[in-house]
Amino acid sequence: MAEKPWDGRFSEKTDKSVEAFTSSIAYDRRLYPFDIAGSIAHCRMLAKVGVITDEESVQLVEGLGTIKRELDRGDFTFDDSLEDIHMHIEARLLQVAGKVAQKLHTARSRNDQVALDVRMYLRDETRRTIDLLRTLRAVLVDLAEDHQDVVMPGYTHTQRAQPVLFAHHMMAYYEMFNRDQARFFDCLDRMDVMPLGAAALAGTTYPIDRVYAAQLLDFSRVSTNSIDAVADRDFAIEFLAAASICMVHLSRLSEEFVLWSTSEFGFIALSDAFATGSSIMPQKKNPDIPEIVRGKTGRVFGSLMALLTLMKSLPMAYNRDMQEDKEPLFDAVDTIKACLHINIQMIPRITVNRETLRKAASVGFLNATDMADYLVNQGMPFRKAHACVGSAVAYALDKGKELDQLSLDELKQFSPLIKADIFDHLTLEHMIDRRRSLGGTATENVARAIADARKALADETHA
Repeated sequence: MAEKPWDGRFSEKTDKSVEAFTSSIAYDRRLYPFDIAGSIAHCRMLAKVGVITDEESVQLVEGLGTIKRELDRGDFTFDDSLEDIHMHIEARLLQVAGKVAQKLHTARSRNDQVALDVRMYLRDETRRTIDLLRTLRAVLVDLAEDHQDVVMPGYTHTQRAQPVLFAHHMMAYYEMFNRDQARFFDCLDRMDVMPLGAAALAGTTYPIDRVYAAQLLDFSRVSTNSIDAVADRDFAIEFLAAASICMVHLSRLSEEFVLWSTSEFGFIALSDAFATGSSIMPQKKNPDIPEIVRGKTGRVFGSLMALLTLMKSLPMAYNRDMQEDKEPLFDAVDTIKACLHINIQMIPRITVNRETLRKAASVGFLNATDMADYLVNQGMPFRKAHACVGSAVAYALDKGKELDQLSLDELKQFSPLIKADIFDHLTLEHMIDRRRSLGGTATENVARAIADARKALADETHA
């Protein structure tokens, strides 16, 4: 049984069942690159301020490098008795570097060590998530640009409402993911605080140089309160909140892909490479990818709820409960990255059924609002125009016709203001063009939106 750092205080050895129950090495082993990087920075800082010698620092750094290479190769033995990745590395360092390894933990606690490791890990993963969001936004812009002329029905309450451009609809998701990316950047800023030096909670009496250590680890600033530094998991909760909102957007997009690929809609077709079949029904082509993404949304929500619940009643400062922050955090990180990546692969291979979309936009009285606007432009108050067109819709429904299929005489019975040019105003082309040329510059000028998005993406790439 490996010796514990606290063995001097205890009269009995830790029970094996306790070691198994408290061990976190099964999942926190992924923190090893950050634990080693943090230890190397701490070691060099200790040498800089004279707590250890330069020779001792060289020995420790070389030993930590050896351990990292072992972990990189998968050539490392794990043991529940050592509990976590910090103790595993420390125990192995004693074997590799000798007794000098016992000096590495000077002026440091596992409390500020794990806070550092998780911040560094999540900082890297947040940057990767931002990169994936940037790529997903570019994919959506590509899809929109390739279908700028495709008209489709826009929906409210899942009922056909007004005609829009397919590209405009896709750019709505671009805006959602743009906000998601901004939220992750905000998280990254608050994550960029180095807690090392807080020790257990009250700091240390050694003359450490926290700013130097922060520079070595590429942190822009150091924590100002040692108690908060080890007790804080806001940065993880904030990441999970941003991830949950992003998953909402991915789930909404997935829901539309599922609906649009049904026989009832037929708006799009997913690539066979991104669909599966049925074990019993030979004709089936199932949209499993968007369905699974939709399902994984609840998983990320659960991670957020887990951390909020974990932290809600904890007194200051560090409590062992906080060991439970890692599994939901790691799972959410893996999940959102997988969902972003699969959409980046799937979306470019979607087939958009242009004619089906156009036909869908041509029925269901999607030109009713434009007819009301026509009457307003003839001098009728909007509320009266609304009622007038509502009566016309009811009449058309009774006749089994669309508004533009009624004769001029039939339409004139609802208002003498209706002239022969009404039919020009009820075409899909006219409705889309009016939105482009008038108030629609904010809502339907897709070309401008795509150009702005392209510039934003290019600026981000060069930043």
